Amino acid sequence: MIHPKLVLIPFLGAAIMAALILAGSAAFAQADPTETARQEMVRTQIAGRDIHDPLVLAAMRNTKRHLFVPEAQQRHAYEDRPLAIGHGQTISQPYIVALMTELVRPRADARVLEIGSGSGYQAAVLAEIVAQVYTIEIIPPLAKWAAERLELAGYTNVSVQHGDGYYGWEEHAPFDAIVVTAAAPHIPPPLIAQLKDGGRMIIPVGSPFRTQQLVLVEKEGDHITTRNMLPVRFVPFTRAVEQTEH
Repeated sequence: MIHPKLVLIPFLGAAIMAALILAGSAAFAQADPTETARQEMVRTQIAGRDIHDPLVLAAMRNTKRHLFVPEAQQRHAYEDRPLAIGHGQTISQPYIVALMTELVRPRADARVLEIGSGSGYQAAVLAEIVAQVYTIEIIPPLAKWAAERLELAGYTNVSVQHGDGYYGWEEHAPFDAIVVTAAAPHIPPPLIAQLKDGGRMIIPVGSPFRTQQLVLVEKEGDHITTRNMLPVRFVPFTRAVEQTEH
């Protein structure tokens, strides 16, 4: 006959294990107080509008937007609006980030170029989905900030470069998709050249500080098509001084 103590010991072990799991879950919930805010942001601001790609919705749920805004703005991180990040720049409204991401149809094996790193948030959202993101920022402190924020958030598939995004990043071209987060007066030809056959680019086009058009560019061989998707307001596409003077 089995002695009762031999039955009691594994029972207590299971109970203790269950308690530890529950305690761990509670600690995780406390460690991530923004989880509820992110879920609500996606439900009301993104899925509640017209974003349906499950990969994009999951990326928006997983990306901690509060890590990519200055401390003074963190209480507003999941609100339905852009936020100032310094140097005359902004982090886009969550819906616009999700829309631009969905429009370029990112997939797991994709290589994506972003022009205008800003705080790093758009790159982080893309990095949740694709294999590799290359992002360029012309303002040195923001390039440094974006790189630090992305590292802090644990992204290892994003490369940040300080430079003029007009010429793209030829070393890593061609790209499956290109996302431009500043309004240009025209679509830069080097970016079209670096877009892979069958690739997509999303870019705001228009005059600075006026309503612009969010333009979807599609490349099929030598054939380039563009479509105006909706009116938007983005900060202007900044160029390097030595290049704009020529």
